[in-house]
Amino acid sequence: MWILPSYCPDYTSKKLPIYTMNNIEIHRQELLEKGFSVIDNIYSIDEVQNILQAINEADTSKDTFKKMADLFAIRQFLKEIPLIINLIFNDKLKMLIDEIMGSNFFLVKSIYFDKPASSNWYVPYHQDLTISVDRKHELDRFGPWTIKQNQFAVQPPTEILENITTIRIHLDDTDENNGALRVIPKSHLKKIYRPETIDWSYETETICSVKQGGLMLMKPLTLHSSSRTTNHKKRRVIHIEFSNVELPVELKWAERLSFN
Repeated sequence: MWILPSYCPDYTSKKLPIYTMNNIEIHRQELLEKGFSVIDNIYSIDEVQNILQAINEADTSKDTFKKMADLFAIRQFLKEIPLIINLIFNDKLKMLIDEIMGSNFFLVKSIYFDKPASSNWYVPYHQDLTISVDRKHELDRFGPWTIKQNQFAVQPPTEILENITTIRIHLDDTDENNGALRVIPKSHLKKIYRPETIDWSYETETICSVKQGGLMLMKPLTLHSSSRTTNHKKRRVIHIEFSNVELPVELKWAERLSFN
């Protein structure tokens, strides 16, 4: 287990955004009811640049780094670039995690995506149905299994997926022209919802534009997709998942990172 240094949020600090408890509660309720919420101004321009510099200086020769013409991705992102942890977990993010999720949540997955300006990478509607674990071990209600870049992944029982909260940190302005997520509000409430069964006479689509330095909260069972880039602008995103559920003793979260 690797542990993030403990902290005691200072809600009166001038470094924190001018959030009231009501503002935070609005975002928490949006996440629970709609399956997503967008929050701006978590990182300054300087903080974003420091994060990008740390990524650019990383050793990209490892198996967890995926380099393609239209996509660059780093799995187990915070394990591969541990120096970036303190840059990402600033006072604002720590406060939001504590107030929206709770102090007993821990990190279970981290991925970095770089969708270049010329990318034609299209992702159709889907739910995030797998978790990353340390090994393959056949268990009731766990499956099917996959492995990508030496990382085991498995679909767990639905109640584990329902417990997870995803934070997507945006390092670029992102809108419908460079791959902002399209989501179906409240789809996370329908448990496993196959994309081929979407009833567009009933469902609506929302485009989640996020400014540089902002973030998007999302439940993994929320149906979401991403379009191709058409405005020749980059879209770099840090995807982090949190849970407070322990797995059966036969399995461990691949990237369990505690805050205590």
